[in-house]
Amino acid sequence: MNNNINQFPEGFLWGGAVAANQCEGAWNADGKGVSIADVGTAGAVDKQREYTDVVVEGTYYPSHEAIDFFHRYKDDIALFAEMGFKCFRTSIAWTRIFPNGDETEPNEEGLKFYDNLFDECIKYGIEPVVTISHYEMPYGLVEKYGAWRDRKLVDFYLNYCKVIFTRYKNKVKYWMTFNEINVISINPFRPAGIKFKDNENKEQVCYQAAHHQFIASAKAVKLGHEINPDFKIGCMILYPLIYPETCNPKDVQVANEAMNKHYFFSDVQVRGYYPNYMTRYFEINNINIKMEAEDEEILRDGCVDYIGFSYYMSLVINSKPEQENTTSGNVLGGLKNPYLIASDWGWQVDPEGLRISLNNLYDRYQIPLFVVENGLGAVDKIEEDGSINDDFRIDYLRRHITEMKKAVTIDGVDLMGYTPWGCIDLISAGTGEMKKRYGFIYVDKDNEGNGTLERSRKKSFHWYKKVIESNGEEL
Repeated sequence: MNNNINQFPEGFLWGGAVAANQCEGAWNADGKGVSIADVGTAGAVDKQREYTDVVVEGTYYPSHEAIDFFHRYKDDIALFAEMGFKCFRTSIAWTRIFPNGDETEPNEEGLKFYDNLFDECIKYGIEPVVTISHYEMPYGLVEKYGAWRDRKLVDFYLNYCKVIFTRYKNKVKYWMTFNEINVISINPFRPAGIKFKDNENKEQVCYQAAHHQFIASAKAVKLGHEINPDFKIGCMILYPLIYPETCNPKDVQVANEAMNKHYFFSDVQVRGYYPNYMTRYFEINNINIKMEAEDEEILRDGCVDYIGFSYYMSLVINSKPEQENTTSGNVLGGLKNPYLIASDWGWQVDPEGLRISLNNLYDRYQIPLFVVENGLGAVDKIEEDGSINDDFRIDYLRRHITEMKKAVTIDGVDLMGYTPWGCIDLISAGTGEMKKRYGFIYVDKDNEGNGTLERSRKKSFHWYKKVIESNGEEL
């Protein structure tokens, strides 16, 4: 319990977040297979990554080296420890453990890497927070089975989970089953490897694939609790706070409907059943979700322990058929909000929206929450003396932590921790860029892959160290 209701609770998990496919590199080292991230090129003309069916010689694939965390993790974790991290959110690269995804026996060299990585965290008293599948499923499963459209992937995923739960049962306590699982409805390839065939009903394919992921997640939760009852296993969603443009009831209704499309994914994983609003949507739109006889029981028995979520910005929507004056965001965009400023990438900065989001989620579910991604992607300038004065990033994080604290101390939200995204600079999931930096630690690498990979501390590094030391009191 919190000894002082005006502070973050004792044991609050301050830390930072990365993903294997955006930082590790070593894409084919020690028996690792090809993941969907490994066939993603650098940003195309429209600033989005393009994906190739095979790795094409002479093409730049940012994830192949990334920031070489695979070989430099000891030094990087030492820097996290210097900041005082209580936890470190990362992911396991599925293809390090099962190169093609459907093998029966794991790759021992891949397992050893994560043994060493987690041991290094534990050495400094840092709790690993592990995402099981974070935008890097085996490409072999895409080619052979059509990815998550095939229910066979549930068994492959469970075999993977059994191996890592058993191997790391005394090293990892906090797990999340799928990163931003709701993104399947927006960008089906990145989280689920879905490629569409001609004339396919895309919603039918996406929601059927999502059902398979729901079953896989629920089975993983049950399996994990059997292997170690102390495991805390959560879901992870992208939380896109959506405001109606006006108080016109039509705008409010459209905003509610847009939010429900995302709440659907947490509703199923937290409550253990399909909500009426979504089953009716399926009926109206002739979407037929094929379920096995035991699926309803599986979902009920595999409810998650907590909700992890990403929050970067808010969006605005209205009921007009044609949208004008739009802006971009994390995977999806919306209308510009005249009351907010935006980042260089068009993401609207809305600290108060984080407090609103925390309250929305906690009021809806009444289970612990975990802000596992939040941050500002921006261009950093290196001064003549080598310093990086990223006051804009400090301001962004300070304002969000302030609102997060209000949600805890004033509103009574049960919040487990806070792991800002990209605690060390890494490649962008959406574009493969290095230019869009989030970290407290600068990595010398550019968009074309040039650089020494040398690490250096930004001004925000020292600021965040004080935030953690003071448990959020010194901002």
